[in-house]
Amino acid sequence: MLNSGDTAWVLASAALVMLMTPGLAFFYGGMVRSRSVLNMLMMNFIALGVVSVLWVLYGFSLSFSNDGFAGLIGNFDWAGLTEASGKLAGYAVAATESAPEIPWPGGNAIPVFVFAMFQLMFAIITGALISGAIADRAKFWSWVLFLVLWSTIVYFPVAHWVFSFSGFMGADAVGGWIANDLKALDFAGGTAVHINAGAAGLALALVLGRRKGWPKDISRPHNVPFVLLGASLLWFGWYGFNAGSALGAGDLAGVAFTNTTVATAAAVLGWVLVEQAKFGKPTTLGAASGAIAGLVAVTPACGFVSPLGATAIGVIAGALCALAVSLKYRFGFDDSLDVVGIHLVGGLVGTLLIGFFGTKSVNALGADGLFYGGGLGQLGKQAVAAGAVLGYSFVLTLIIGLLIKFTVGFRVDAEAETTGIDEAEHKETAYDIGGIGGGGGGAGIAARPPVATGTADVLEETKA
Repeated sequence: MLNSGDTAWVLASAALVMLMTPGLAFFYGGMVRSRSVLNMLMMNFIALGVVSVLWVLYGFSLSFSNDGFAGLIGNFDWAGLTEASGKLAGYAVAATESAPEIPWPGGNAIPVFVFAMFQLMFAIITGALISGAIADRAKFWSWVLFLVLWSTIVYFPVAHWVFSFSGFMGADAVGGWIANDLKALDFAGGTAVHINAGAAGLALALVLGRRKGWPKDISRPHNVPFVLLGASLLWFGWYGFNAGSALGAGDLAGVAFTNTTVATAAAVLGWVLVEQAKFGKPTTLGAASGAIAGLVAVTPACGFVSPLGATAIGVIAGALCALAVSLKYRFGFDDSLDVVGIHLVGGLVGTLLIGFFGTKSVNALGADGLFYGGGLGQLGKQAVAAGAVLGYSFVLTLIIGLLIKFTVGFRVDAEAETTGIDEAEHKETAYDIGGIGGGGGGAGIAARPPVATGTADVLEETKA
């Protein structure tokens, strides 16, 4: 039977998650030069258009229809959502004794359309996250082509692995291998969203290469208030991301909401304490980035750990991600806005720490981690899931990126990169003033010593 309260909660959560993509656009947009900000905003905003169409045409079907091949991909039964009208999803629909009891999704029935739209918002923001790794140097239409190919070849299969539970879309429906065979735990997308996007960001950063002049001669973030605004919108929308993944307005949603709050707060503290210890100053950009690190890390764990466990995860993620964003200097890859340091590392931290902090006292259908007497078994499952998604995403993204690079081209020319790509790619500029964030020859920010764009770059400036 349809549960109207749960349906309303999932609809509201879908709207919250949709807001995260514009929030991400502001978060990323504030960190680039003033003459690249429109391109950055558009790279995020266009994901709403591209992925939404793909999702309705075949993305939802490949992700959530009956398994088509060894737990790896669905089929086209739900293509076009033509069969979705009046249909319900959920274990209450199956109404059989053999219907599995699992921690996600929830047990009550909701309309297929509602579930499809909720999951669409995850697909949109996952692709958009990758854009931060290649800021300031990607052709817009090549990015659009990448979104089409990457969503189809990488995201939809991985979503099937992680999110498609047997029996949820029908009594005989068979889902993906991570959720049903491996039984790794991922409440809201630490593997399918953040590890997936972080690994893809690393691959694309390698394909496109370093920005001109990086790491010595790149302009500073042009609008830090934009960054903080974007982080705040992301934090707000993340309640739909995590608490909405309970697929019901009940205790589990409340647990996920609470854990999301406390882990994010703890991660802010963890990040700025590392900045203070290492560089002598906490930064606004660091606090915003710490919040995102905490949100990323708690995403897979929010329905499986206690608030104290979530606090520990947040502190650990904030500190480790603050240290990890500098890895790009050591290894020489230009991850412009620290997608690898925050999303890949944060996703790995949160996914693996379920194996330590998971407790059935919070979710009886989860698992006890090492600190709750569960041994190392669940940690091993978490590691396999994380490694599989990381490897698959990195390799396939590398192939897709190289294919685009050597056919239509992926990187703007040197002149457009130097002067800013808004005019070259979009024939417009964000501001009708000179001398901001890399503008030629003006006063203000452009007159200051140049410093690179991402979080790690600002930390390097602070140290200097």
